[in-house]
This record gives sequence, structure tokens and C-alpha cells, in this order.
Amino acid sequence: MALLTSRRRSNPEGRMPLREHLTEFRQRLIKCAVAIAIGGVIGWFVAKPVLNALLEPLREAAKEHQKDIAANFSALTSAFSQRIRIAIYIGVVLASPVWIYQLWAFIVPGLTRREKRYAIGFVAVAVPLFLAGIALAWFVLPNAVKFLTGFLVPGSTAFIDADSYLTFVTRLMLAFGIAMIIPLLLVALNMAGLVRARTLLRGWRIAVFLTFLFAAVASPTPDATSMLALAFPMVGLYMAAVGVATLVDRRRARRLAADPIASLADDEASPL
Repeated sequence: MALLTSRRRSNPEGRMPLREHLTEFRQRLIKCAVAIAIGGVIGWFVAKPVLNALLEPLREAAKEHQKDIAANFSALTSAFSQRIRIAIYIGVVLASPVWIYQLWAFIVPGLTRREKRYAIGFVAVAVPLFLAGIALAWFVLPNAVKFLTGFLVPGSTAFIDADSYLTFVTRLMLAFGIAMIIPLLLVALNMAGLVRARTLLRGWRIAVFLTFLFAAVASPTPDATSMLALAFPMVGLYMAAVGVATLVDRRRARRLAADPIASLADDEASPL
């Protein structure tokens, strides 16, 4: 790691051979894994009340429809394995400052010392957005469960496999959380010189279409409410990312105008 650090100092543009990029990627993955593991240990002790809260929408649906609706732990080890799964997901949430920072540091390796301070601001914004996405998914989940269980015919019961239900819930929450930080990744790519603001602005129609498509797929119900609840914040964050990228490009242009050699190097490094 010290070798990579010294090379970064002697190479301020952050250009490295592919092998060194892969080495750095592996080291950052190890840091993320360690942070998630530590968060998972903490998550183990709170997994039981969290699991109980995740099953609450099923109990609410049972009261709503006056039917027997419950999670079914079909195997002897199911409850234990599901507690481990919930602990790992809690670890991912608790370790979000670490893996979000590592993601930023890998995407944006060649910034100046002053610009690298933006990493703190990136994490400070990304973590609340990630948590807000999870909270939004939690807000949508009860209505989704009530809607989907509403198709049960009179007199029927629903003993839903706990594994498939918790997979559905956790994937939904992670999808909402990650969707909220995608615009910040665009800012990171812009600061790395890999994409320009005019490129993001020129493709806004495609971005909006893909955002609504993603929201339609990620939303657990076919109603427009949950889709719009995810799509509108993502579109707003995309436009904010375009604005930030525009400011970054203008400042970069002023800086590079005073140094033609640096300007040429930047154009070669980022053809977009």
C-alpha cells in the first residue's frame, strides 16, 4: 500500500498500469469487506428486532385482508441463516461511509490535494442519500405487500417462504439506496475527467427515460405512486449532478487555460 501511495505522489495525474489498478481495486475491496464484516458483527445483535420489523408488513396485510398471511421458515436452519443475512445487510448499511469513500477514491484517483477534500463532502452527501433511499423503500414496502397479497382469493391462506420474502425486501431497499447515489457517481466521473457536463446535459432525455424505466422495474407494485416516488428524486439529483459538473468543467477550463500542456494532457485523458 505504501508503494501505491508513493507512486501516486510522484504521479499526480493518477495514471497507473492496469496491473496496479487491479491491485488497488483488490485492496479497496478488502477494506470494504472488513468494514462490512465489522458492521455485520454489530448487525448480528440488532438483527432480531430488524427482522421482526421487516415481517411487520405481512402482519399488517393479514389484518387488512382478514386472512392468514405469514412468513414460513421451512427448514430447521432457516431462522438462523436469515438472521445472518439480515446482519450482513445491516453491515452493508453501517459500512456505507467506508465503501462509498473507497468507491470515490478508486474512481477519482488523479485529483489535486485540494480537490481530494471533496471526497469528504461526497461521503457526507452520499451516505444520507443512500439511507434516504432505504427509508423510501421502507415507506413503499407495506403498501406493496398489501397490494400483492390483495390478489388472494377468499378463503385462501398465504404462508410465504421467508427466504424469498426477505430477498425481495432487502434487494428492494438496496436498489432504492444505490439508485439515490448514482447521480453522485456521475459527478465523480466528471471530476475524474471521464465525462463532461455537456455530455450529461445532451443525454438528459435518455437519462430521464432510463430513470423512469429503472423506477418502474424497481417498484414492487404497478401503481404510479411508488414509481414516481423513486423517479422524481432521481431526476432531480441527475439535474443537480449536471449543475455541479458544469461548475467543475468551468473551473477546470480556467485552470487549464493558464497551462496549455496540462490542457493537452487533460484532452488526451478524457476524450468525452
